[in-house]
Amino acid sequence: MAAGAVDVPLEYVRLGLRFDRLEPGFVDAYTGDPRLRAQVADEPAPTAPQLRDQARGLLAELDSAALPTGRTAFLRGQLTGLECSARKLGGEPVGFIDEVEAYFQVQVTLGDEAEYAAAHAALEQLLPGGGTLSERYAVHRRREECPPAKLETAVHALSSALRDRVRGQYGLPEVETVTYEVVTDKPWSGFNYYEGDYHSRVAINADLPHRLSQLPHLVAHEAYPGHHTEHCRKEMGLVERQHHLEHTVFLVNTPECLMAEGLADLGVEAAIGEGWGPWAAEVLGDLGLRFDGHLAERVAAAAAPLNRVRQDAAILLHDRRADPDVVIAHLQRWGLVSHDRAVQQLRFLTDPLWRAYISTYVEGYDLLAGWLAARPAGQPVADRFLRLLDEPLTPAVVTAELAAG
Repeated sequence: MAAGAVDVPLEYVRLGLRFDRLEPGFVDAYTGDPRLRAQVADEPAPTAPQLRDQARGLLAELDSAALPTGRTAFLRGQLTGLECSARKLGGEPVGFIDEVEAYFQVQVTLGDEAEYAAAHAALEQLLPGGGTLSERYAVHRRREECPPAKLETAVHALSSALRDRVRGQYGLPEVETVTYEVVTDKPWSGFNYYEGDYHSRVAINADLPHRLSQLPHLVAHEAYPGHHTEHCRKEMGLVERQHHLEHTVFLVNTPECLMAEGLADLGVEAAIGEGWGPWAAEVLGDLGLRFDGHLAERVAAAAAPLNRVRQDAAILLHDRRADPDVVIAHLQRWGLVSHDRAVQQLRFLTDPLWRAYISTYVEGYDLLAGWLAARPAGQPVADRFLRLLDEPLTPAVVTAELAAG
């Protein structure tokens, strides 16, 4: 590095740590030098305009930083997201659609109700009987509920089975571990707290029932081959081998979140693939927990287009200024969820830190599922998925790869 040049990766990490002082929880994970965090903690409390200006300053330094193209693209996306977050934290008006694009490099629109209606029609065929589709879907979901007393046991069984597969497919450090805990009063269903040194603590929220057919997705998402696996492989590769300091901090409302949530939501597909329903039914059946794995897999495929309804709710609430009761009704009608679950979803969408985050799941899954499907002929899914685990890809880079064929 030339004398007097700004060390952009180092200053990016400092900036991210300063955001956490202004908005606790902004740093999702930090695995870097604790002395650096202590230095930032000893600084005068930052203000939002200061953080905005620091983000802009680092963006201006990027082109002269002489970093490889991939690192430059990654840092540009991250700093653009931070600049927008600082403006929001400072009370500057930012439209919701623009906010999502600045954070995650995607443009969001309302979903197509015709596609939702087609998904409903497919579910009608899979869930025959009396009553409305919502009622039959609710009965199906209740039939799959995991008894609360067996939730931890079921999670551990699925985690062990998925871990064995992921170790063989993707490789993990021998020392990696995940511990699980059941919590309540949270706006999410599960959360990965990566603590560094190849260890994660995964919290499972017991406020709402967990379905047996959803548990493999939850465990795959948070641990194997999702968040925990990604953190481990990036710490092992990008940080320890390549010394990319910017990957010692993971910041919310940045493009890396969309990549992380998209790859995590593809976890079951990447680890098990077709037949995951019967596979999960067999694992849980050993615990005396029974569900129809074949039906669960078909229902999940039919209902997949309805995932976008959650993003509709955010757009209606924050962009169209719809009344919360109207948003809850939209979630119930098209998402086929209960009033209680719709209220829980609305709680996530109204959290100041997390209100835009729903797009990481919706757009992240769609973008990366399309990218996986567009892999070269003959390339295994695991080879393509490994790039997501190891490389500092961004939504913009993936979009460009798709456009280039």
